[in-house]
Amino acid sequence: MGLAYETKREDDSLESQYHKGVLHLCETGITKIPNKYIFPIEDRLRNTLGEEQTAECVGLELPVIDFAELQGSKRSQVLKSLSKACEEYGFFQVINHGIPHDDLANMIDVAKEFFELPFEEREKYMSLDLHSPVRYGTSFSQNSDKTFCWRDLLKLTCHPLSDMLPFWPSSPVKLRQVAALHSKQIKFLFLMIMGAVLESLGLASSSTCEDDGGEKILKQFEGGSQVMVLNCYPQCPEPDLTLGMPSHSDYGFLTVLLQDEAEGLQVLHQGKWITVKPLSNSFVVNVGDHLEIFSNGRYKSVLHRVLVNPSKLRVSVASLHSLPFDAIVRPSTKLVNEANPRRYKDTDFGSFVDYISTCDSKEKSFLESRKLS
Repeated sequence: MGLAYETKREDDSLESQYHKGVLHLCETGITKIPNKYIFPIEDRLRNTLGEEQTAECVGLELPVIDFAELQGSKRSQVLKSLSKACEEYGFFQVINHGIPHDDLANMIDVAKEFFELPFEEREKYMSLDLHSPVRYGTSFSQNSDKTFCWRDLLKLTCHPLSDMLPFWPSSPVKLRQVAALHSKQIKFLFLMIMGAVLESLGLASSSTCEDDGGEKILKQFEGGSQVMVLNCYPQCPEPDLTLGMPSHSDYGFLTVLLQDEAEGLQVLHQGKWITVKPLSNSFVVNVGDHLEIFSNGRYKSVLHRVLVNPSKLRVSVASLHSLPFDAIVRPSTKLVNEANPRRYKDTDFGSFVDYISTCDSKEKSFLESRKLS
């Protein structure tokens, strides 16, 4: 009885340590990762065909969308490339977006500075509440993850910015200023890209009063949700045993990702996990579950994951965009017909948060729960 009690108390103590984050764990000087972070081998190596991929993943050349050309005389050609990228890859990179390189570098630098703060400072923002507008945490969902990811994160809700800003961390001193500028720049970029996506679906020119008319939904996106997630993937003593993030899709319409020079992002393409090579001064953009639902399955949210390595810490800043939190996402009536019947149920952000709070979210499990049989 006594031994069992002591063992349980030790397990509870370890679990408590894990909830403090990977950075805190690394600061103890570990040379082996705890079992809590070891993923089953099939999660680390498998592809969609159930084959183990032992060879090193080759770099994937994602479709590249030139934002300058999207705004110019070549727009129709770029729209075709955009449509193909959303259908076949679910990912693309955006170049010539007009955001100064120094601004991007400042955002990465201030994110690194936050994760370099003493644990006592980071701890002020720790919360298990996934609804919290500002949350420092670890893994994906500490409430439901059976295995923890090798990741710490700072989530910043960005809309309405004037209301959210006072809740953001006041240290490092430049974080609020730099992150607020980044959120504004990314919101503008998202609206421009989303307008092009709607046009590529044949919706942007609609001026009707229907809920899914192009102009109507673009107005909703102006006041829509924007969540910025600063991700930190520390050096790992046993990188082959764990993942920075397991295979998943994103919940919103589009995710706009800024990453540093360290590799880690992998995309599932044609049944193989392929590493995305960071492209200087660019953004990686991917289709989210909401866009797959809205397009009635034409544009696909694609599985992706993050690897870690023993020598490099990796930082990225993901900006996830969708309709307002209380808005209903459903297939566009213009994209539903006899040949392509409605494929998804209505959903909203609350449904997503409730799902991941209670389920060990894997792959595209939330989206699967929204599918009509």
